[in-house]
Amino acid sequence: MKTLITRLFAASAVFAISAANVAAAASALREHEEINRGLVVIAAGDMIQENCATISPRMIKAFAFAQSLQSLARKDGFSDDEIDAFVRDKVEKNRVKGLALDYLVANGVKPDQPATYCTVGLYEIERNSQIGVLLKAK
Repeated sequence: MKTLITRLFAASAVFAISAANVAAAASALREHEEINRGLVVIAAGDMIQENCATISPRMIKAFAFAQSLQSLARKDGFSDDEIDAFVRDKVEKNRVKGLALDYLVANGVKPDQPATYCTVGLYEIERNSQIGVLLKAK
């Protein structure tokens, strides 16, 4: 019985340390400006294409951009598990979506008016911004 209790305690200690490491990594990733800018770009592009029927995503470019962010995080010392936990975290997702919406609103989107997403999306495509590179007009 002692062996089982000792094993369970050891396993829970390793899990707690791993959870603490992931939480610390999430905090560090949250502070990484380039990665966060990139995630906001992806979220803004996603919001545009979801709300504008005449704009669609460039999936290969979006995938490549996301991969470049993951590579940057790896280069800066984050593990795949830490990156995955960060991008799947609901609080972080909501934070990034909020920042993307703030950007879109500051550039003319009115969330209750889908046509404004099209206007902003076409503007982003026209100026060949990072958001615009991830989108195409149909």
